[in-house]
Amino acid sequence: MSESENIKNMRHLIKIFEARANIEGACTNESTDAEFAQNDGSENEQLAASNNPAAEFEALIERLERVTARLERLPVLRTQTSTPPHSPATATPTPAQHTQIEISVVDSMSVNGYQDLIQGPLRAYLELSQQIGGDVATHANLVNEAFQAQLRYIQLAASRSKPSQAEEMQLLSPTSDKISAIQQFREKNRVSSFFNHLSAISESIPALGWVAISPTPAPYVKEMNDAGQFYTNRVLKEWKEKDKRHVEWCRAWVQLLSDLQAYVKQHHTTGLVWSGSGAGAGAPPPPPAGGLPPPPPVLPEADFSNMSIDDRSALFAEINQGEGITSHLRRVTADMQTHKNPTLRQGPAPFKAAHQAPAAPAKPLPQPGAGKLDKPPVFTRDGKKWLIEYQKGNSNLVVENADMNNVVYMYRCRDSALTVRGKINGVVLDSCTKCAVVFDHLVASVEFVNCQSVQMQVLGKVPTISIDKTDGCQIYLSPESLDVEIVSSKSSEMNVLVPKGNGDYTEYPIPEQFKTVVNKPPTGLTTSPVENKG
Repeated sequence: MSESENIKNMRHLIKIFEARANIEGACTNESTDAEFAQNDGSENEQLAASNNPAAEFEALIERLERVTARLERLPVLRTQTSTPPHSPATATPTPAQHTQIEISVVDSMSVNGYQDLIQGPLRAYLELSQQIGGDVATHANLVNEAFQAQLRYIQLAASRSKPSQAEEMQLLSPTSDKISAIQQFREKNRVSSFFNHLSAISESIPALGWVAISPTPAPYVKEMNDAGQFYTNRVLKEWKEKDKRHVEWCRAWVQLLSDLQAYVKQHHTTGLVWSGSGAGAGAPPPPPAGGLPPPPPVLPEADFSNMSIDDRSALFAEINQGEGITSHLRRVTADMQTHKNPTLRQGPAPFKAAHQAPAAPAKPLPQPGAGKLDKPPVFTRDGKKWLIEYQKGNSNLVVENADMNNVVYMYRCRDSALTVRGKINGVVLDSCTKCAVVFDHLVASVEFVNCQSVQMQVLGKVPTISIDKTDGCQIYLSPESLDVEIVSSKSSEMNVLVPKGNGDYTEYPIPEQFKTVVNKPPTGLTTSPVENKG
């Protein structure tokens, strides 16, 4: 390798060290950037004025020494508890004490990998955002601050053990505050011409919450990336013919989250890894003050001396009698037969004794959605599915802040009303009675299965409505949903209400009866609905 190539490689290595020093200096608020910029500028002037390789090599060595000295001056990350003055070191901490967090430079693969993420895909996204300018550039600055806050949190995890839950929430607050600021910026700029850009970031920036997800945080990052791609596709559709920079901007953001997912999968497969040393070492909790619980009482010894002999032997003895088993039965004479003595028919039937208890009422057949509400009501979110079960008499059920790929599942609810705000994938009502659902937009469909007396109203768009084994279904459509497809089977009392221009509705029944005839010549069947003329 030639001498000029060695100098070139050394210069590249020094730039990497300087970039890391700038990042760590920014994290610790070290104000030495101006000094390094000045030194770097004077050095470049000297190198430009000199063509002597020896002088250039000597200048590079001096430059490397300055970077090394700067890295050595950076503080170590620790969690220190300030003690009030004039108090002994062993005194119990008072409420006035507070936690101070310092930044650490820890040489770990986790921290280095995240720094590579910042220097690579994040930097590309920031540069493209600055080129677009406006709200996109302002939003990108908030994104940069969020990633820098998470970098400090990862550096903290690399230098100490896992803190308590309360302290962990306190340490996560800087990152969560930045995420909230990013989403609030989008809400305050809904009239912006770059609203789709802001929405793409706001919908997917919760991916930084992977640090609080276990045991598999990497799929969570991918899920958030997919949620944001709905808006990145809008950006591509709007700008691909106008300005290619917006296309590159979308690719840079999606690539950033993809690289973040790969980073999490490589370094934090089952959750954020803490070093296991330093302050807040996780020790097992001490046993309760009352000691271990007493042992369970000893069961008394069973007394089998008074148990009777198994009676099954007597049963088998009677069965083995053969024909003699009927010898003790009474013979029915002619005067006992009702067909020969009509007078016996006037009284109560012989097989109904006077002292016999009245027969129990027949058990009614089960009806759809009429099952016992013997379970507590449920309203929760399980991944991409919202579960609403066993609600009774609740007309204030509201699902909001749902993602576009979410599904709402309502099961065995009675006399309840559900409102779904925003755009989601689908809604399912299963075995519900006297329930109503109102929603804005659906990507797929709304389904009614085994329901009774249900209603639905769409305010925006719904492609498909499916009704199966349901009695009584009222469908209120919006002007945007007049091209909906309704599929019904084994159902009755179904009506579709179509809006009119004056705000009223026109009601149309869905056919329940059908007429089928054989084609002539016999090539199959033809089925048509039977209209109700009455």
